[in-house]
Amino acid sequence: MDAQGRGRAEDIDPADQWVLNPNTGEYELRLAPSAPQSGVPRPRRATPAAAGARAGGASGRSATATPDTREIPEVVPGPRRRRGAPEEEPLPGRRGGRGRTKAKPKKSTGKRILVWTGGTLAFVLVGVSGAAYLYYQHLNNNIRKISDDGAGTGGFSKDRAINLLVIGTDKRTGAGNGSYGDKDSVGHADTTILLHVSKDRSNATAMSIPRDMIVDVPDCLTTQEDGSQKNIPGTPNVRFNTSLGQYDRTPSCTMRTVTELTGIKPDHFMVADFNAVKTLSTAIGGVEVCLAKPIKDSKSKLDLSEGKHTIQGEQALAFLRTRYSVGLGSDLSRIELQQQFLSSMIRQMKSEDTLTDPRKVIDLAEAATKALSVDDKITDIKKLASLGQEVGKVSTKNITFTTVPVVDNTDRATVLPMPGKAEQLFQTIRDDVSLSEVKKKAKEKQAAKLKGKRADASEVRVNVYNGGAEAGSAQATLNWLQNDVGVTKSSQLGNAGKTLSKTTLEYDPDQADQARKLADLMGLSAAALKPGEGNSETNSQGLPAMVLTLGEDFKGAGVKISGSSSAADLDVEKNTADKEKCAS
Repeated sequence: MDAQGRGRAEDIDPADQWVLNPNTGEYELRLAPSAPQSGVPRPRRATPAAAGARAGGASGRSATATPDTREIPEVVPGPRRRRGAPEEEPLPGRRGGRGRTKAKPKKSTGKRILVWTGGTLAFVLVGVSGAAYLYYQHLNNNIRKISDDGAGTGGFSKDRAINLLVIGTDKRTGAGNGSYGDKDSVGHADTTILLHVSKDRSNATAMSIPRDMIVDVPDCLTTQEDGSQKNIPGTPNVRFNTSLGQYDRTPSCTMRTVTELTGIKPDHFMVADFNAVKTLSTAIGGVEVCLAKPIKDSKSKLDLSEGKHTIQGEQALAFLRTRYSVGLGSDLSRIELQQQFLSSMIRQMKSEDTLTDPRKVIDLAEAATKALSVDDKITDIKKLASLGQEVGKVSTKNITFTTVPVVDNTDRATVLPMPGKAEQLFQTIRDDVSLSEVKKKAKEKQAAKLKGKRADASEVRVNVYNGGAEAGSAQATLNWLQNDVGVTKSSQLGNAGKTLSKTTLEYDPDQADQARKLADLMGLSAAALKPGEGNSETNSQGLPAMVLTLGEDFKGAGVKISGSSSAADLDVEKNTADKEKCAS
């Protein structure tokens, strides 16, 4: 502090409260016991604290919110310099010269935590991880927990892929939200994204699940708000969004529904309401969006001209709720807006403008912990920080947004998972295969094994057997081969004489070009191809034919069997978070 402010706690310069801890070599926030603070101090951008934030954050300690609870090591301040004076060189043998402790402070994991920040609808984890030292117990108290009722895996692990279910509910809780349509909504799964982070943390897939998609909601044992247990019977052939809220269903029911639909068991869930969008978008100073044409939507109250806009608060919520004035006016068009918004927010979160601004970091952490409800396996800031660090390792160019492929249902107001394509996408995620081409080398290696000439589909001759797949798989595959991909010289000959765990394709050396073509169509790996078996089978036309035996790994007609070879050919809409896209 300067001479005029000496001895007056309310006039302390925040820059003078960041001192060097000689045990860690990092600058840390120190609040004097005689100077209670009314809020979180705001360091200047030129301070060592900002430099520490730009470096990604390192281990350190922080004070708690009030003077009677914080744990403060005794500090002897070093010599002060006038504002504007040049920085003095540190003394020999020291890593800095701003201050030193008289005694080594006792370590406290409770007050020392690396905390993640920011990103709407729980994508705070993707935005910034490990950016600031904040108040441990204070942030813990912000978080609302909901039981996962055993529907999850029990917790993520650093040595395997992570699956996080992000649920945006349409419950009109919070100030000013009662005017949005159904103010008495129980809170359905209005916006749901399954975020898959690869085992090696090189890529992530954010798969949107349409709210109006028809699914089977399974039986669900839930813990109600009063602590009581309730077993809620499942409901077949209903909208996905009824997996939450309807019949007192909790997020654990949405978890079970996703597992039933995709075969992927989430590790954790996070739930955000309307206020999450408003507070988080405001905390980072707004999110930039781009419009290819003006949008004026009477339902959502969004009114924006063509071009780029920075939106926050109520306007950000209106943007995410808009659907009648974009695309085909359906929920699928709204999903595209949501993915555009989230991509932009992630870019903003990872930008220097956010990382080097301590106030934004503080505001984001406050807003995020107040806006989210999480499962009871990650209600401690330390666990959330660890999860955030893992997710935050993924580059924006390798975060891919996609949507479950669907087809219109007969009533045209709902949709159904698209046969073949939807399961292929689920299989790709289950196999931990990237949609953003970061595993290009693995694909090139696979292609090298299958290098060579390909026959035309009409020239491929193959007999299909069921050797462990579900009943009817051989006939379904024959129908697909003949009607969808042009392999007309194919036959279905029933069950094989043996059960195989893996699908195989046997062929003679002179059928190699046919084998490579069929491998491409079905996503067969090089290991599935069995050359030189010397089979003497013929097809229905009496010509030599290859032998395709469907094993227990077979997932359905038209579904690529090997995820590693199918990702490049996966025919789904996808966009990466690093690319700007204008809504139309």
